[in-house]
Formats: sequence, structure tokens, C-alpha cells
Amino acid sequence: MSQERVVNVFSDTIAEMTWFEVDQAAKDGAILLWSFGVIEQHGPHLPCGTDVYIPQARLRETKKILAERGIQALIVPPYYWGINVVSGAFPASYKVRPEIMVELMSDLFDSFKGDGFGRVFCFSGHGDRLHNLTIFEGIKKGVERTGMDISFVSDTALLLRLGIPLNDPKVTVHKAGSGKLFGALTSSPSAFDEDDDAPPKFIDVHAGQWETSMMLCSCPDLVHDEVRRGLLSTDFGPEDLDEWRKGFEHARAKTPQGYLGDPAAASLEEGRRSLRLSAERAADAIEERVKQRAQSVR
Repeated sequence: MSQERVVNVFSDTIAEMTWFEVDQAAKDGAILLWSFGVIEQHGPHLPCGTDVYIPQARLRETKKILAERGIQALIVPPYYWGINVVSGAFPASYKVRPEIMVELMSDLFDSFKGDGFGRVFCFSGHGDRLHNLTIFEGIKKGVERTGMDISFVSDTALLLRLGIPLNDPKVTVHKAGSGKLFGALTSSPSAFDEDDDAPPKFIDVHAGQWETSMMLCSCPDLVHDEVRRGLLSTDFGPEDLDEWRKGFEHARAKTPQGYLGDPAAASLEEGRRSLRLSAERAADAIEERVKQRAQSVR
């Protein structure tokens, strides 16, 4: 995996290309990768753009893996005005109405179709239930409006939590988290991986070990490491998570510093492993869908 560390969220996206290059990529059958994050508080040690930086790092790695497999992909600049319920009572946690987000997504899908693209793979960088359901609603409207092949790339744990059928044609399911307890309860893509020997004792879902590790890997200069090292683990279980997910004042009272997990346990090595693993799984799922769709039109 490349050790390049990138802070610019426009890096390696359509925003850095000329229209000639984008036009040619569409004619060549390139697919689009698009992430949906938020600007949201992430404790005293991580930037408010964490949910934008992490998925962009993942898409850059996914794009490289796909290129190695002969699949051309372009990265759309990230969407970052999303839905904030859990962190809604904290400063710097901005939110829009779901219907506005759905309409904006629909307009952009129409623009992508106008450029000649036929397939868009959407990723979430934020665990909020309503945010993810809104992404799915935007995808559904985009499919209805454009007829494009648009799908939500997700692991089974998140889809189960959202109540979205795993066989829905508007989802691209990748291996991660299986259906085990902590995988189903958490929002971090690899908070409990099926390859782990045992589930963690406590829940880690927001600005904790996983997200902090990912930021140490992708944007270390934005991590307040001296603060991070002194933070105590929240040591919360499922009942605490249920209370926290009520959002707004409930979440702020439960986690007054804005994190739920163990940031001090984060490491660069875990971030590198998680980034590579999540990118490989996304690439595997995308490659399988691309091949299946190619076979169906023969």
C-alpha cells in the first residue's frame, strides 16, 4: 500500500482533472466512486472533517486496486453536508434536511449520466442511521430518475442495522463484520472483524481506536496526538450505545468530550491494515458486480 498521506480531499478526484480527461474516461467506460461524509465533531483530538478524510483515503486506495485489475475508476469529490443526529448538540456538527440531500444527490446523478457515465458506487463515511438511510433514498431516486446502475457499497452489519435487504439490487455488499454482535452494533467498518480472535470487550464507534488509527495512517498532521494519548477509554457496552444513539443532548451527556471508544489505543499499524483491508474488500465487491453486469448484457 502507498504510504502517501493526503490532506487535500480533492486529491485524485475529478476536481483535479480536465473536462477532456473526464469525457474520455466516460467514453472508456469508467465507473465512479463517491463518498458521503459529514462535518462533525470528533472529540478533542480529531478534526471535524474526519468522516470526509477517511473515506477519501479509502477510495484512493480502492481506485488503485481496481486499476491493477483492469477497472478504470474516477473519484467524485466528496459530499460532506450530511445528516447529524448523534452529534447534533455539539458545535461544528452541521446538518441538512434529508430531503435536500436526496434532491442534491439526484441532480448530480443526472449530471453524471449527462457526462456519459453509467455506474456509480456510493460509500458512507459516517455511521449515523438517518444519514445512511438518506444515502440509500438518494440512490433510489437516482436510479428512478436516470436508469443508471447506482449502488450503496456496504458491509452486511450496516445493512442489517438499517433494515436494507442484502439482495437489494441497489446495494453492493462486501465481506466485513459478518453478523456478529459487535459488528452489528458498531459503525466503524472494522470495529469487529470476522478474522479477529475475539470481539472487543467494549464498544468503539466514534473518534475511538479505529477512526483515530485511520487518521494516524491517512492524515497524521491533523491528529492532536498529545491530547489523544491522554484520553481514557469510555468502556461502554450495548446499553450505553443505545442511549448515545438517541442523539443530540442524550449523546452529549453520555460522551461530553465527543468520543466513544479508546483513542489512546490507536496505532499507525492498525490504520494501515484497516485501510488496505477495507479498500480490498470494496474492490472485490465492485469487481464482482462489474463482471456480473458485463455477463448479463452479453
